[in-house]
Amino acid sequence: MTLRIDKYISNATDLSRVETKRFIKAGEVTVDGEIITNPAQKISGDEEICIDGSIISKAAHRYFMLNKPAGVVSATRDNSHTTALDLIYEHRSAELQVAGRLDVDTTGLLLITDDGQWNHRLTAPRSDCQKIYRVELATPISPDYQERLANGVWLEGEKHPCLPATLEVLDDQTVLLSIAEGKYHQVKRMFAALGNHVKALHRTQVGGITLDETLEPGEYRALTPDEVASII
Repeated sequence: MTLRIDKYISNATDLSRVETKRFIKAGEVTVDGEIITNPAQKISGDEEICIDGSIISKAAHRYFMLNKPAGVVSATRDNSHTTALDLIYEHRSAELQVAGRLDVDTTGLLLITDDGQWNHRLTAPRSDCQKIYRVELATPISPDYQERLANGVWLEGEKHPCLPATLEVLDDQTVLLSIAEGKYHQVKRMFAALGNHVKALHRTQVGGITLDETLEPGEYRALTPDEVASII
């Protein structure tokens, strides 16, 4: 796979494409020691790229966790709501994408990256990536909830039951639910199938990544290398 030299440099630095082209045409960019003046020149990315003698490091993928507030949509753009990406103040933010969506009124852990393969590993139907939610319910929990969820709940309109889910009871109307799927409005529909209603939903964990409790709603931070590597 090859890439234009001007795009490579702008991706790896804070320079715009216009600024990058200006440096290239001025003869200040070298590829493996040779001056280049064509912004469209193709490179593989394995070369040593320098601007005015300074080596440019390869652009690394970026990974963030956001404590998503209610009212924010898990999208790159929206005409009616604040989006998750509106809360991420990073260079080249247009290249970022949401990895695993949350409903507009659901809060908590939302992952954001520019690494498409990592995103796919996280969200693929067969990834078996466990997601944990704190669920506040409208009416008290019935004693049979744990067994019914472990056996797989049937959702209206679905051809197959949900995969087994685990339930940890915190009090008579609050639970921690762990699921390995990501069907549309799944948690709300699961409890509706049990005859209850979800009042509030907050995601605390995805795979080996747990929401940083120091993050206030709307705040984010970069993932650690161990957190990134936990999605395999």
